[in-house]
Amino acid sequence: MAVGKNKRLTKGGKKGGKKKAGDPFLKKEWYDIKAPSVFSTRQCGKTLVTRTSGTKIASDQLKGRVLEVNLADLNNDEDQSYKKVKLCVEEVQGRNCLTDFHAFSLTRDKEASLIKKKQSLIEAHVDVKTTDGYVVRLFAIAFTNRVEGQVRSNCYAQSAQIRKIRMKMVDIMSKEAGAGQLRELVKKLIPESIGKEMQKQCSSIYPIKDVHIRKVKLIKKPKFDITKLMELHGDGGDDAGVDMLRPEAEDAQNLLTASVEQAADMEQDD
Repeated sequence: MAVGKNKRLTKGGKKGGKKKAGDPFLKKEWYDIKAPSVFSTRQCGKTLVTRTSGTKIASDQLKGRVLEVNLADLNNDEDQSYKKVKLCVEEVQGRNCLTDFHAFSLTRDKEASLIKKKQSLIEAHVDVKTTDGYVVRLFAIAFTNRVEGQVRSNCYAQSAQIRKIRMKMVDIMSKEAGAGQLRELVKKLIPESIGKEMQKQCSSIYPIKDVHIRKVKLIKKPKFDITKLMELHGDGGDDAGVDMLRPEAEDAQNLLTASVEQAADMEQDD
């Protein structure tokens, strides 16, 4: 083929050439993750997002992100290291990502350590609606226990007893979770008060041990309300507002009051 026919050959390679690859991290920004006030450690991590450019807004990319945090880190308590909490980013304020509770679960090694031979495993699950409109699905787990002084090596429960225990577990979970708001349910999950209540009430049917809420999932959320989220991240009570980030200036004055006073001064001068 003649050189004159194809002009690109004379210019040295393809038109445009290869684009120089830049470092993608130069376009990124770090944002702080704020956990709800239910947990003792509020600053629980950082997340990365591409800077706002054109129609791609950084805050929109952050909203809806789900983050998994160990409860030992959130509450500074190593005894709770077998529990995991998922938080969902609901709102972005400045460089802070305000999160809300999304899910709860036990670690894989904890669940595996509970399962043993020569005992019955009892599982139950139920969907409950909290007073603030969240629909949550709770999964519970329990194991039969040997009685003191028992000679027999195993402790299997009869299927009728398992059904009775399961019904009792479902009733307790429905009552405890449906009685209050989602934040109150999270407060009950941390010290395992629901598991202790189930063990106390079900032991009359057959002795049980290692009763845990092994998983909590959010099935349905109510319409997003910024005031409720701010209450969750505020340190005050339910009806208290969130503390101001900076104190109000002493000379700050209502514009309407200032204009009324100015008009009164002008009348006096006349």
